[in-house]
Amino acid sequence: MKFLTTLLLILVSVYSFGQKETWLEVRGKAGFLVAHRSIMGHLATQHTIATEVSYMFKGNGEKDWHKAYNNPVYGVSAFFGSVGNRQLMGNYGGAYGFLSVPLIKTERYSFSGRMGCGLAVAGKIYDTESNNLSIAVSTRFNALVSLGLENKVEFGNHSINSIIDMTHFSNAAIKVPNFGLNLPYFSLGYGYRIRKASLDSIPKFQKFNKKWQFGTVGFVSLKEEYPVGGKKYFIHGLNLVARRYFKRAVGAELSFDYIHKQSVMVFHEDVPKTQAEIFQLGVFLGYLMPLDHFHVVVGMGYYVRDKFRPEDMFYHRVGMRYVFDKGLNVNLVLKSHWARADYVEFGVGYTINK
Repeated sequence: MKFLTTLLLILVSVYSFGQKETWLEVRGKAGFLVAHRSIMGHLATQHTIATEVSYMFKGNGEKDWHKAYNNPVYGVSAFFGSVGNRQLMGNYGGAYGFLSVPLIKTERYSFSGRMGCGLAVAGKIYDTESNNLSIAVSTRFNALVSLGLENKVEFGNHSINSIIDMTHFSNAAIKVPNFGLNLPYFSLGYGYRIRKASLDSIPKFQKFNKKWQFGTVGFVSLKEEYPVGGKKYFIHGLNLVARRYFKRAVGAELSFDYIHKQSVMVFHEDVPKTQAEIFQLGVFLGYLMPLDHFHVVVGMGYYVRDKFRPEDMFYHRVGMRYVFDKGLNVNLVLKSHWARADYVEFGVGYTINK
């Protein structure tokens, strides 16, 4: 998942600077490395210790999506810490955009679901000669994905919080080996409000459009197959898409997917294949989470045509999209088969009746 990247909601943060309520927060984190494959058992030798510093905004209704998500907190976090074995993997540093949506909220207390995505730099990586036991990650730059639950109490310009989250590092099969790192963390944090909101009145927003929209998305990618140091294979495809937003916070997407993946040619190399035979066709259904121009998409698809079946019949997508006013959109999506990354889709699309 090397690029789920351009930092899930860093875009939201960047275009949100202004008269927003702004907080600075520091957290200490402790956890452990989950050896989710038996071959990774030798890596989990130490507890993980990390620090995060967050610059964040609290929604107060100045954007039309704030009310839909119960006035969330969103911003950018910097991460630095260990990942379970300093000798083989060193320390990791990175940054990610995040969104924390209140599920329960009172004047002073909130219980929220939290998600974030960004980019991390690995201290040590796999090397066939000098570090061949560090098999979890083989690229210096990797995606950082975090999902968690947060308790927070505010008092005046101060806050304290506790978070339980799962943090993941990987490169989405851009290069192998890529088993990835899964790290459950518990953290305690302190926040300070450095600027209050200066909004004099809540603006009026346009009526929400519930009509179906139709469009296309074209994408490209690269994928490396074993053995280590092997060839990288080109991938391209096209999605025919129908989507609808039922509420400001809820949407759905249905697509018919054409996928042409060159790596299929090396699957069971003794079986004859042609370029005309290796394409895959799938049907995908996804959940959309619109945040103004920035959207999150997650869902599952099924291959309706897959002659050689190199993977499971079901596939999954999770990623982000930035939607421009005239219908153009850019997409960054991780495609996987359950917990196994397949590749990252770099896409450009157009919505016909936007």
